[in-house]
This record gives sequence, C-alpha cells and structure tokens, in this order.
Amino acid sequence: MDAVAVTPKHRRQPWLARAVTALLLGLSLGACSSFNFFNKDDTPPDEPADRLYNEGLFLLNQKKDPKEAVKKFEEVDRQHPYSEWARKALIMSSYAYYEAGSYDDSVTAAKRYISLHPGSADAAYAQYLIGASYFDEIPDITRDQARTEKAMAALDEVIRKYPTSEYSVSAKQKINVARDQLAGKEMLVGRFYLEKKDYTGAINRFKVVVTKYQTTRQVEEALMRLSEAYMALGIVEEAQTAAAVLGHNFPDSEWYSHAYSLVKSGGGVPTENKGSWISKAFKKVGLG
Repeated sequence: MDAVAVTPKHRRQPWLARAVTALLLGLSLGACSSFNFFNKDDTPPDEPADRLYNEGLFLLNQKKDPKEAVKKFEEVDRQHPYSEWARKALIMSSYAYYEAGSYDDSVTAAKRYISLHPGSADAAYAQYLIGASYFDEIPDITRDQARTEKAMAALDEVIRKYPTSEYSVSAKQKINVARDQLAGKEMLVGRFYLEKKDYTGAINRFKVVVTKYQTTRQVEEALMRLSEAYMALGIVEEAQTAAAVLGHNFPDSEWYSHAYSLVKSGGGVPTENKGSWISKAFKKVGLG
C-alpha cells in the first residue's frame, strides 16, 4: 500500500486564514468609521440663526405663507435654543400660527414665550396674541361661549399687566365685543323662557344683562323685557321701574317706546322705585 502524503494543517487551508484576515480588517475599518476615524461629521452644519429667522420673515411677509414661516422660526429654536434669535423666533412662531388660523398652536407658543421671557418687551404682545386667538374663535350666540370667556380673561390680562402697551386699546375694544356676545347669549335664553311663559327664568337671565353687561347694546332690550315679564307676573311696580330706567338712560330707544306702551296698557306710567334692584344696579355704575 502506497503511503499517503500528509499536508500540514496550516498549509492545507490557506484560504481560511485569508478570509479571517479580511473579515477582521473589515470590522476594524467599520469600527473606525463608527468612531469618526477619518474625522468626518455626516450631520449637516447648523444654519446661522439670523438667516433662518430672516427666511421666516420673508415667507411670512412676502410669500404670505405662515405655515412655512413657522418651520423656519421653529428651526431657529431647535438649532440655537439659547440665543436671542430663538427668543424672537418664538414670538414670531406664535404670530405666524395666528396668521395661519392655527389658534391653539398660537396660544401654546405665546404661553411658552411668557413663561420663558416674562419680563420681555414682547410679553405684552404674547399675552395679546392669546386673547386674540380665543377672540377669533368666538362662536355665534347659539353655542357654548367658553371661548368668549377665555378671550375676555386673556385680554383683561393685557389691560391689567400692560396698561400702557400699544395693545391695551385693542384689547379693550375686543373685550367690549366679547361682553356684548355674552349679553346676547343671556338675551337669547331669556327670550326662550319668555316665550315658554317661564317668567321667573326669563327675569333671571335679563337680570344678568342689567347687572353684568349694562354697558352693552343688549341692555335696552333687557329692560323692556323685564317690564314685559314683570307685567305678566302682575308685579307692576318693578315693570314701571324697568321702563322708567330705560327711558331715563335711553330716551330715544325704540325699546323704550315698547316698554312705555306696555306699562300704559296696564293703567300705569313709567315710574322709578329707587329701592328696586334695577335702579340700584344702574346707580352702581353711574347710570340713571
């Protein structure tokens, strides 16, 4: 039997050694790459804050694209969170959201601005944006008026905290509109009760208008309706007082003509009882 030649193990499988070497080399290079071996950074460099901010202004003012402008302003905050540009971008984000009709986002951004920069010169504007956002979503008087209440509260903060700011006058004007809205809601419900002959329920609603919203345009009708409800209940003295107060404060009102005719049809004339809650309510704010 012929002898079989035996090849040493390290000579028999040279391809295995080469494969292992290649594998180790690949892993080594991969690890080096992971640890930035070539000292390269694949993360794109931050854009200058002023460039991002001005791009946002351009999109907002020139392109009239507030949604895209918001992205630029928020990028300022993301890339340069502790800079003065980030502070400016935050208030502009709130404004851009407001212009886009994204009122909840505008409120969120404005509240964040106030919490971070309460002493800033733009804090008054941020507070105004909160009120304006709620104000622009005031629903018609047939619906819940929670937004109206929020608008009044936020706008009142502008007047209370920043009375000399340029936004105070506008805040007062919006509050007057909001108050008239709330008074209108009370009148709507009061008329409903009146039609249902629930005179006590109607009086309670009209009373709210007279005591809380007597500087609104709704108060004239409220006084006439009080005359109507009190006459229906046979409480003539209060009906006469409501008509008298209406005539004294709004002598040219068509509602006074109705109230006068109503009281006269019952055999009386408008006569003010100084002890009536109606008379006292108007005296309290300098009317009557």
